Amino acid sequence: MTLGRTFRAFQYRDFRRLWAGACASSIGTWMQKLAQSWLVLEMSDSPFLLGVDAFLGEIPILLFSLAGGVAADRIDRRRLLVASQVLQMGAAFLLAGLIATGAVRVWHILCLSFVVGLAQAFGGPAYQALLPGLVPAEHLANAIALNSIQFNLARVIGPVLGGLALTRLGAAWCFAVNGVSFLAVIVSVVSLKLQFIPPRTGESFLTSLKAGLGFVRRRAAMPALVALAFSTTLLGIPLIVFLPVFARDVFQRGPSAYMLLLSVSGGGSIVGALLVAALSHARHKGRLALLLLIGFGVTATAFAFSWSLALSCAFLFLAGMAMIGVFSLVTSLVQEITPDEVRGRVMSVYNVAFRGGMPVGNLITGSLVPQFGAPVVLAANGVLLTALGFYYLLMQRKVAAL
Repeated sequence: MTLGRTFRAFQYRDFRRLWAGACASSIGTWMQKLAQSWLVLEMSDSPFLLGVDAFLGEIPILLFSLAGGVAADRIDRRRLLVASQVLQMGAAFLLAGLIATGAVRVWHILCLSFVVGLAQAFGGPAYQALLPGLVPAEHLANAIALNSIQFNLARVIGPVLGGLALTRLGAAWCFAVNGVSFLAVIVSVVSLKLQFIPPRTGESFLTSLKAGLGFVRRRAAMPALVALAFSTTLLGIPLIVFLPVFARDVFQRGPSAYMLLLSVSGGGSIVGALLVAALSHARHKGRLALLLLIGFGVTATAFAFSWSLALSCAFLFLAGMAMIGVFSLVTSLVQEITPDEVRGRVMSVYNVAFRGGMPVGNLITGSLVPQFGAPVVLAANGVLLTALGFYYLLMQRKVAAL
């Protein structure tokens, strides 16, 4: 009975297919992420450039997601999503070729990170707007939690496979496998029976955009949820991005330690997503999200100050649980209070906040790490996350009331 309640969204064919395709593609993406982070650090010996690479991969989300949201409400979301996957696949194959021929330079990686981010700026709103149409409204929160599971399952499997490929076959294989993996999500999207037919409208692009922004501004608690998403990723995501620095400089280990840390974080996220899926019909999701945010801040701070690899893995596992719990619950709350006719635009605004906090946080953290060291900077981020959770819980009570 408990398992049936936890995995209830899997009874719907289209959701199963999209989940499986996205999971396969995410595994390839995390293989590439591991290889790319290690490659940038090894080629440049610069934690700052590691932050720049993450920044360039995310800043297009901040710049172009709003346009992607308008597009997702105007054209077939499946076609938009397929186009996004094709562009990302081409970037992965190009990098694989550059690495295999020995022609790769750091600037190649940085430029293609921007291209991939641009594709995601249009594919992200389309994917998020597509998801609610695959399951009934009462199972939406469960579907969002299960979608988090596929992403974090990939975050466990991908680094393991990526670490093996990187150390035994070379970085080019990680990028090539990622390129192939995009075929899985393309096939699954094409096979969906659901087709979004946008309503005919004489509105200009700018008018449609203003209508979406106006909805976000007027909807109760929506501005607070958007601000919370931005703040959490700003302070929380650098914990994942700068794991290579902890593996190499704090623990004095190689790629295998980075693979271990990334996998442990992903394992915690899977457990956290399963718990959220099981509690998808629970009341007071806003309050639960804020309590998890406080837990995320505390465990992230403890990880930053730990010098024991085993103890650090334990804290990182708990931080991963709390982090994905916050992200899943906040995303569910946004989806639940958004009607379908503006869903693409609203989710693009949310995407700007959720993904937009990442490049800013990574760039700031990357600039501070060389001066103060990764443990001090990441611990400060954890303290600020804890304070943020208490502020929303005790002072900004719109989210806690949901």
